[in-house]
This record gives sequence, structure tokens and C-alpha cells, in this order.
Amino acid sequence: MHCDKVVYPAACIDRACPFVYAYEEFGHTYIGCMQKVFDVEIDLDLLREAERYRGGFGAVRSVRQPLPMCRVEVEETYGNRGGDLGCVNPEFSELPVGRPTFRVFAQIS
Repeated sequence: MHCDKVVYPAACIDRACPFVYAYEEFGHTYIGCMQKVFDVEIDLDLLREAERYRGGFGAVRSVRQPLPMCRVEVEETYGNRGGDLGCVNPEFSELPVGRPTFRVFAQIS
């Protein structure tokens, strides 16, 4: 199964992220991320309204490496297709930190 990293835009506002921008257009205020961690712009009034309810606004897919102040989770994209291995993309195309995530057991000459 494939997994995605997701971030919570409401947490960006709650944590006073310095990379949140806002602009007004058509009588609404929209917010986004200057670092393009998420690639959508969200109506601030709708986000605040959704945050009043139990589930909140929810998460959006992270399209870049999240920043340290981001609230991040990993979600299964197709849970009903899950297997015993879990996520098949555990590193999300990132370089491993420290040591390789694989080992060579044998080499064929």
C-alpha cells in the first residue's frame, strides 16, 4: 500500500508558523505556505469554521519536506488494499540519515 505524509494547516496558524501567508480576494482571506509544504490555498473562514467541530479541518497532502514546526502524520492512501508490509514507500524519496536503509548480503560476480 502507498502512504502519504500529510500536514495540518490549522496547526500552522496555531503554532504561528512564520511561513504562512495570507491574502484577500473576492471578499475572502486565503492562507498558504511560502515554503510550499502544502500546495493549496485555503479559505481562512472555512478553516476556522471547520476547526470548531470535533474532526477539525483535517490534513492536506505534503508535497515537500515538512518543516520542524509542522504537525505531520503518515496516512495510508488506500487502506483497503493494505498488506502485511504496510507502507511500501517508507522513505518518501528522501535520502536516509546516518546509515543506509538496506544491506547487501551477497554480491554476484
